[in-house]
Amino acid sequence: MSTQRSSGQPPTGLVHIFWLASRDYAHEWVMSGCFVLALAAVLAPMMVLFGLKFGIVGSMIGQLVEEPRNREIRSIGSGHYDAAWFESVAKRPSVGFIIPRTRNIAATIQLRSESAPRIISVELIPTAKGEPLLPAGKAVPTNAGQIVLSESATRKLNIKVGDVIDGSLVRRFQGKHERVHMDLTLIGTASHAAFSRDGGFVSLGLITAIEDFHDGHAVPAFGWSGDTAPTARIFPSFRLFARSIDDVATLRDDLITQGLDVRTRAVDIETVQAIDRNFTAVFWIIAIIGFIGFSFSLGASLWANVERKRRELSVLRLVGFRTGDIVWFPVLQALFTASLGWILASAIYIGVEQTINHMLMPQLQAGQVVCRLLAEHFLITAGLTLFAAISAAALGGYRSARIEPSEGLRDL
Repeated sequence: MSTQRSSGQPPTGLVHIFWLASRDYAHEWVMSGCFVLALAAVLAPMMVLFGLKFGIVGSMIGQLVEEPRNREIRSIGSGHYDAAWFESVAKRPSVGFIIPRTRNIAATIQLRSESAPRIISVELIPTAKGEPLLPAGKAVPTNAGQIVLSESATRKLNIKVGDVIDGSLVRRFQGKHERVHMDLTLIGTASHAAFSRDGGFVSLGLITAIEDFHDGHAVPAFGWSGDTAPTARIFPSFRLFARSIDDVATLRDDLITQGLDVRTRAVDIETVQAIDRNFTAVFWIIAIIGFIGFSFSLGASLWANVERKRRELSVLRLVGFRTGDIVWFPVLQALFTASLGWILASAIYIGVEQTINHMLMPQLQAGQVVCRLLAEHFLITAGLTLFAAISAAALGGYRSARIEPSEGLRDL
């Protein structure tokens, strides 16, 4: 048989096999469409299931991670913590932020501004670089003359960043009523979520000086007279935040072993994490069952298709196609099914996603969604679908490779 071909035909080989496979796939459009619908029927529900997992559980995990108070570990009652204890705890890899805290009764100050008619009393919170409750990159008080006020306190004082306000303290020392004043510069405002009451974030140096003043000790840095303060300072409490929500339980257990009574949101965190693990396990069980089921179904269909076309494929061997070229025939058709099935499943998913989110929008907070997939999830789904198709096509490819050229002569 002559191997010469007209210039208008594709060359013998993989390009020609691609052309033949696509023509045959289009010619048997009913069967091809059934394969595509079967794949979409398996893939679309899995995409919706994962979209729900990523949307609902992902939002819950995101809220846990983004809300710093979920990483906070609060001490219950009063203790005795020296500088060595704080240094040892700060070195733990699970600790994200720790700072001493003075007595609550001493951590208050009265503030007054020229633009507001009243004086307000605010609670002071010691802070430092890395403060979890303040946005990253925002100014944090580094000296005794700076303060970050809560939204409610800022509103009541009617001030803005850069304004200087008057802070005053009152004590009764040696039978005398004393009041001292200091100037504080507003360098930032904390959101309502960070601190809902009237409060201010200040440096540890300022809050310890205020405690010394209330205790009747002298504070030379501010010119406040009094008794000599003790050299070794003992703090009754602390502000402690874990590095991540995954470290909360570990850090809590470490503190409990030291005999400390603490309170955390570890139970809420563990509940959401358990939901995430269980939902993930259910998803992968369904995905694996669907993957295996579709692979065997498509593989069996391709095997039967090769058996049905044994004569045509053997004739291709007779006219010069190599075994490797023939193997590509079912593989290419499987890739066509995978591509079209993935496109159809993605379209179905997008429609379901929009419907679910629209229906539940009134019950959601701003920015929340119930069902969502990212672009990379669609790409991962496409990759897994193509892998399943290629795995299934291996059965048809193996059968086509065993077809002998002589089989085509028997029916001639």
